[in-house]
Parts: sequence; structure tokens; C-alpha cells
Amino acid sequence: MQGPPPPVPGQAPFSIIKEFDLVDEKKTAIREVALPKPKEKRLICKGCNEHENATLAFFQDRGIKDRNALATIMGNIRQESTFVPNICEGGSRTSWSNCGRGYGLIQFTSASRYYGLGDFAKKIGGNPSTLDTQLRYIVTEPQWKSIERNMKVPGKSIDRYMNYAYTWLGWGHHGARTNYAYDYSKRLVLTEV
Repeated sequence: MQGPPPPVPGQAPFSIIKEFDLVDEKKTAIREVALPKPKEKRLICKGCNEHENATLAFFQDRGIKDRNALATIMGNIRQESTFVPNICEGGSRTSWSNCGRGYGLIQFTSASRYYGLGDFAKKIGGNPSTLDTQLRYIVTEPQWKSIERNMKVPGKSIDRYMNYAYTWLGWGHHGARTNYAYDYSKRLVLTEV
């Protein structure tokens, strides 16, 4: 006998492998074996908090892989909210329903964006005051959709990605967002996970 046959195709992440007892060829055992998860290169943020890391992972899962693009997104969110999802314009921490405008990660200020967040949360059974709901809402907005493909193109400068981000956010006050983006670009480290 030549040994066990190759794995029988099965539904990922498992395959069926036939094992043969070389002493008694009449015995056959079948067991499920987890296939090794392929290693993936991802950026992680050194010294970042839980919300920063979750946001970074979320946008990488959306296909944005360029360090400068991700740093630009992170720098803008830091400027708008310091990654505090239940922050109201002016700095108070409150629920979405108690704010009225300028709320959350990217300070959803216009009525359409603010109430859009609430409607979206209701539709998915989420809470508009949470990081997860706000991230999921951001990528449904036309402002984000208009720049997402540009953010997926690698090799641009932070300043170029910042131009795209202005289309997304339309900030009235630039603040330190570009400085934050450059800081994140130094803190994002490529690793295998």
C-alpha cells in the first residue's frame, strides 16, 4: 500500500482524510481535520486602544491595505472623536438620542447623516452609540462610497489620501488630523497573523 490518499475535498475549513491501518488493510477510519489557517499580512497599531485596533481591522477587512490610506482614516477619526463612539459635538458623552447633531466617530452632523445613523441602527437591530454600528453605517454612506475605491489604491501620500478624506468628511476645522495621520503611519506595523 502506498499510504493514505490525499484529503477528500470538503467544506472549508475541514477536509475528510482517510487513514489506513498498514497492519490490517481492512480497517479504515475517517476523521475531520482542521486545515491550517493561511498566514495573512496585516497592519497592527502599536500603542493603540481597543477602538483604534477594531477600526483598523474593520477597514483592512474592507480591502484597504495601504499604510498611508489607513493612517489617514485613523487620523481623521481621531480628530473627529478620539475614537469615542458616544461623543457629542462639544465633547459630552451621551447616547445618540440625547445629542441631536455632531455625534459619534465622524461627528455625523448634518440631519441626513445623524438621522441616517439612527435609522441604520434600527434597521440592523444595533445601537447607534456603539463602534460596530457606526463603522458599519459609515461604509453605507454615499460620502464614503465615493472615496472607498480611491482608498484601496496603494502607494499614495497621506496628503493625497487626505484630499479623498475631505470629500468623505467635509470638515470645517482641519485641526491636527494630518499630524495624527503621520503619527499613525509610524505606529502601523506589518505582521503575520
